[in-house]
Amino acid sequence: MLEADTGNNHSWLDLDLRLLEDAAHKAGELALSYFGCDPETWFKGNNRSPVSEADLAVDRLLAEELRGARPDYGWLSEETADDKSRLGCERTFIVDPIDGTRAFLAGGDEWTVSLAVVEQGRPTAGVVFCPRRNELFAARAGGGTTLNGEKVYVSPKQSVEGATLSGPHSIVANKDVMAAGFSGTEILRSLAYRLAIVAAGRVDVGAARGGPSDWDLAAADLLVQEAGGRLTDLSGRNLVYNRTKTGHPGLIAAPEALIEPVRAVLGEMIRS
Repeated sequence: MLEADTGNNHSWLDLDLRLLEDAAHKAGELALSYFGCDPETWFKGNNRSPVSEADLAVDRLLAEELRGARPDYGWLSEETADDKSRLGCERTFIVDPIDGTRAFLAGGDEWTVSLAVVEQGRPTAGVVFCPRRNELFAARAGGGTTLNGEKVYVSPKQSVEGATLSGPHSIVANKDVMAAGFSGTEILRSLAYRLAIVAAGRVDVGAARGGPSDWDLAAADLLVQEAGGRLTDLSGRNLVYNRTKTGHPGLIAAPEALIEPVRAVLGEMIRS
């Protein structure tokens, strides 16, 4: 367990958080310079995920800003070849230069820059920045979660009945989900943003099918935790980051009181 509540730890946590916030703003500005300008785009991997010249440009900027400031930290980014030396580092940056590339390329406004510092498998500082909506969600371990500098908290909702749900269309629009009492919300193509708005109490529950990676989750995980909620797998366990394998199973983000009832309703469809 990290001892994040001592004066010395507060000092480096605050410094790391300020570094992430500054880098996120610069990254967002660079991304906006490509937004709506038909950047060169191609597909990567077997899952045909899109990537653009904007993703790579933002990745390079973040590497310069973050690794330049903390050369002893490891590095894990969606758009950089994985260097397993990160596994031996005390702290590691986990970065998604543009989370929600499909939204970015389609002219949507919910794409984000997601940045975290992880130590001993858990995030200690994290930001999710949505440039088009000018929203900066930020947290450090033991310091609460803020949105543009103002403290935010997860919903006080205690039951599934009437709870708002953000997730992929296949879950949000499922008739069984609606029959269980959930109320749907907008479909968000940035998973980090989907979880960030749970931290801010805008929706009660966030859900994701199996398959997300460290860079999709680490920063938002801390946002939810510091806002009074939890991001868990379907066994109710916290996620562990900066391991050899970076993928994760189906997930639920919610206030503590909703984790079990949501798992009972959504478990099987999220697991698949």
